[in-house]
Amino acid sequence: MSQSEVKTEEKKQHFDDIYVAETPVPFKERIIDALDYISDDFNRQTFDRLILPWAEQQAADGRTLNYVDLACCFGNTTMAAVHNMTVDEIRENWASETVCNTISKPRRLPMHTTGIDISENALAYGQRAGLFDDVHAADLNNPPAETRDAIEKSLEEADILLSTASLVYLDPPAIASLLDAFRRGEGEGYLLVNFLNPFALEKADETKRMLLDRFEFVGSTASRHRRMSELEQENYPGEEWALLEIWVLRRKA
Repeated sequence: MSQSEVKTEEKKQHFDDIYVAETPVPFKERIIDALDYISDDFNRQTFDRLILPWAEQQAADGRTLNYVDLACCFGNTTMAAVHNMTVDEIRENWASETVCNTISKPRRLPMHTTGIDISENALAYGQRAGLFDDVHAADLNNPPAETRDAIEKSLEEADILLSTASLVYLDPPAIASLLDAFRRGEGEGYLLVNFLNPFALEKADETKRMLLDRFEFVGSTASRHRRMSELEQENYPGEEWALLEIWVLRRKA
């Protein structure tokens, strides 16, 4: 993956060199540590409040849920939602090239997990460490036809879809296509997505309209995401924190 393949809003910091690392240690050091990345605590809390009770009932009924992390990077949000880990626990788990290869806490529910991302290295790590059972590597703005079909099949079969701090990188037609694939799935299903502030606000508004056209709104949370980099603070004078809206929606029966 070259840097040019990731479409980053011009005022937002790009982290392309971190995303192509072979382990999540640079992500931990330069994003979680250096920028006080805290958003996965809020993603987990929102997941626990609005999705987990339903998921636990499915598990009690003997179901294994299909879970998809869209634009998952190294899988930190899956560690939060599926493994019930705090940001501090993720930080500790990614403290070195050695300890990061084993996830310190088990999955809390029976789930078949799928990771989808542009970074083949990040996906290889996630599969090696046991975060993801299946992976699909693709530029989601322009995937090859065969890969696109496989991704859409995973989304159609998903019971839970997470896409956190990632839609900002996707073009609206790509977002619409992915949402339509999840909507085609049968039965009840839940979607947790993030919107970043102050980045790409017009695209965020368009994406919200797409979501509300396709799904039933369940609930939301406003939170901190991470501190803004020096570049971002220059581009947005007076702003210190990137903020987050976390939405949960339900697939309509």
